[in-house]
Amino acid sequence: MSVLICKNIITEGPGTIEDYLKLQKISYCIVDLSAGVRLLAPDAFDTLVMMGGPMSVNEDNIYTYIKDEETLVRDFISKGKKVLGVCLGAQIMAKALGAKVYAGPQKESGWYNIGLTEDGLKDELFSSLLTLPGRQAPDLAYRQAGSGLLTVFHWHGETFDIPEGAVRLASSELYPNQAFKYGKNAYAFQFHIEVTRKMITDWLRDAPDFQKIEKDSETFYREYSVRAEKFYEKFFTH
Repeated sequence: MSVLICKNIITEGPGTIEDYLKLQKISYCIVDLSAGVRLLAPDAFDTLVMMGGPMSVNEDNIYTYIKDEETLVRDFISKGKKVLGVCLGAQIMAKALGAKVYAGPQKESGWYNIGLTEDGLKDELFSSLLTLPGRQAPDLAYRQAGSGLLTVFHWHGETFDIPEGAVRLASSELYPNQAFKYGKNAYAFQFHIEVTRKMITDWLRDAPDFQKIEKDSETFYREYSVRAEKFYEKFFTH
């Protein structure tokens, strides 16, 4: 496996995704498109990961590389390759697949619940996020309840419609479309699965509710990172 990771701004890197790839000795290349780095030989990669950023996908006249990423998404999907979009990366996926991207009702920053849809619970990869530390499978209580609640980290103000042919995997109180799957191998997450504690601090240290976010991070982060690793294991190595 060889993974192409596209950064849209220097401050939003692959975080725990890169940590996992290093640990598993999986080949990867990080390209910072905001620095003017051009995409070379994308055919050499079988997996595409697109990270977040503060810009809008609708500003592709300013950030012209967004159009390149949209083309990449369609190319990878058409060839049956794996694609993972995070936050802006998820919005790029949605737009590339014909859906609208637009401002949400308000910004969603910090730790908040998402609820897995029935399709989300049925999806082996996505439902692996419900796997508790020390267990091999999602907690039975989640499946018995018919919908799983999961606390994840958010930092976004825009959202997307679900593309035609895609399946909605999760929603939240403010944002009904938190994740979707397209085909067999393409996943889009509005939330930030990849965050490290340092990334959260760097991003939000000046936010008025930073102390609450830090306290919530102490409560949720360790387990969240374990759940994220369960997803990485299935997405990157299966």
